Amino acid sequence: MQKIVIFDMDGTLLDSQKDITISVNYVRKINHNLPPLQESFIVEAINMEVRNLPLLFYNTESYEERDRVVFEKHYATQCTQNPYLYDGVLEMLKGLKDAGVKLSVATNAPTQFAVRMLESLSIASLFDKIIGADKVSHSKPNPEMLLKILDFYHFDAKKDFALMVGDNSKDMMSAKNANIEAKFATWGFSPDAEGFASLQTPKELLSIVL
Repeated sequence: MQKIVIFDMDGTLLDSQKDITISVNYVRKINHNLPPLQESFIVEAINMEVRNLPLLFYNTESYEERDRVVFEKHYATQCTQNPYLYDGVLEMLKGLKDAGVKLSVATNAPTQFAVRMLESLSIASLFDKIIGADKVSHSKPNPEMLLKILDFYHFDAKKDFALMVGDNSKDMMSAKNANIEAKFATWGFSPDAEGFASLQTPKELLSIVL
């Protein structure tokens, strides 16, 4: 029997809101001459189930290529400046890994940034698979990312256990759509579990999985 835990990244494993905010505001200033947005607004917008981020961030109906280029070039350096692991995450990951649990990351962030950030925090090696939105046709809440990871492990629903851990409804819905269990991490960007089964601390996951 395999035990598999798939983690969201931003707001679940690590806090990245400062760097995301800095890069978004850089694009606003350079390309649009707009004033800076607050971290809280940007994080809330990213976690919305339905939203138009180009409109909220740059006052454009859709992403302009120039905004994507400037953001990605800036964030490539910025993304490793200030992220930090939430309290208890490292101990939780090592506890799961030491017990033989299979660990992977499914994030709506581009894979290159995810790998860079996880490497900068010295935890990338704990994960068998790190998949970002650029590796699939549809990001979460579509289950494609999770199914890709489950296929990697040759997951058998009849004998294996799989769980998704994330901090917003898109993570929870992606798990439901992939027919696996899910737990809402309340220590991250969204303290309100929105009615989903929740975890108050990373340590709680150990007692659930092990």
